Amino acid sequence: MEEIKSLNDVKNIKIDSKRRLFSANHDEILAGMTTDIYFIKTMEILRHMNISTKEVVAEVFPRKSGVMCGVEEVLSLLQNKNIEIYALPEGETFEPKDTVMRIRGSYEEFGIYETVLLGMMAHPSGWATAARSCREAAGDKTCICFGARHVHPAVAPVMERAAVVGGADNASCILAAKLLGREPSGTIPHAAIIMAGDTVKVAKAYDEIMPPDSPRIILVDTFKDEAEEALNVAMALGKDLEGVRLDTPSERGGVTPELIYEIRKRLDQKGYDYVKIFVSGGLSPERIKILIEAGADAFGVGSYISGATPIDMTLDLKMVDGTPVAKRGRIPGLKDNPKLKRMK
Repeated sequence: MEEIKSLNDVKNIKIDSKRRLFSANHDEILAGMTTDIYFIKTMEILRHMNISTKEVVAEVFPRKSGVMCGVEEVLSLLQNKNIEIYALPEGETFEPKDTVMRIRGSYEEFGIYETVLLGMMAHPSGWATAARSCREAAGDKTCICFGARHVHPAVAPVMERAAVVGGADNASCILAAKLLGREPSGTIPHAAIIMAGDTVKVAKAYDEIMPPDSPRIILVDTFKDEAEEALNVAMALGKDLEGVRLDTPSERGGVTPELIYEIRKRLDQKGYDYVKIFVSGGLSPERIKILIEAGADAFGVGSYISGATPIDMTLDLKMVDGTPVAKRGRIPGLKDNPKLKRMK
């Protein structure tokens, strides 16, 4: 698919009536089909005026502090362009109005991609920032991203990858983990236990057929009291049981510190002190801290990460043909950031 160059190219775009999904594919993104139309109009005007090839320096800055993510996709987007790119490495922190990316080259080389590259950094940086907050709250405890079900599947791997960049230990989304060179984390949902009608039966089947590197962590909140079921599963699996997972719904009060404390004590009293307590469902950094104090060992965080607000990113042209420029209210010329690294 050819890169969009003109309004005529936009007019000629035809959408297959049998198209099954609404998300943009890679070729459509690279062709510029997800940009705002006014950038195409801008290129038409600049070419008409014979100034589209002027050398510019563009800088991107955020509206609030956070953790940088999305740089790798921007580099892939612009890899065939004759430009220089400087940026913060992924995982690096930034403050409001910091320069997080600088692009130097002919405006015609990258101008139509402003919408795309900003979007590639805005939401991933928001997800990474939320994950960093969870990481800091969890300390040395395991924290895994369980957020794929809360976002459109086209961006689920982008979101969970961003969570790992921000500090999550792993992702449950298969594609996200594979993109990171890892194996996805996760055990079983309530559906398996509901289908079988018995938690212990499912736990035994899991232990029998799953590969050795698949952790034996079993849900214990489906049918019976969580403390009772935790003991039943521990008795059935013995030393093979790595942990029990609590995902008690809000209709039953959710996972409380008191519940975790009781389960920890009851497991310890029966000699199952090696069994960890894994918690998921409605977690936030504040709840993670409280649940750690009660005895929780690991966390699966979903909506707190997946629902994070994008960090608004703005791209300004700061130099045109070597002359410092800026829109009214901004300072002309480059704003240095010692954290910037040459990327391209």
